[in-house]
Amino acid sequence: MATTKEILDHHWEAFTDQDLEAVMEDYGEESVVITNMGTFRGLEEIEGLFENIFADFAQEGSTAELAQEEVDDDLAYIVWNGETPDNDYEFCTDTFVVRDDLIVSQTFAGVVEPKGSR
Repeated sequence: MATTKEILDHHWEAFTDQDLEAVMEDYGEESVVITNMGTFRGLEEIEGLFENIFADFAQEGSTAELAQEEVDDDLAYIVWNGETPDNDYEFCTDTFVVRDDLIVSQTFAGVVEPKGSR
């Protein structure tokens, strides 16, 4: 079995590579992702969430940088920031619960400012 740190590292690498298939390897049908945009349950809904996120980050010049990472047993926490041509991801945080090599629960919160709103 993979450690929580290994799952987290795989997930971050897949996210920054925009590899939807690899990102989805980290979830199962019982996984839940809770965000300010709604709650996403199961593979189909979670895949749709990441398709939307990747549409923004697929634009040329987009970046994502990991600022902090904490892992304690099956719990992981990250802080990250990023930028796309359309949005500034000024402060973003995810918390993950990992069991049996899968992210079973995840939360996301972030300060995301559209660039045209300034």
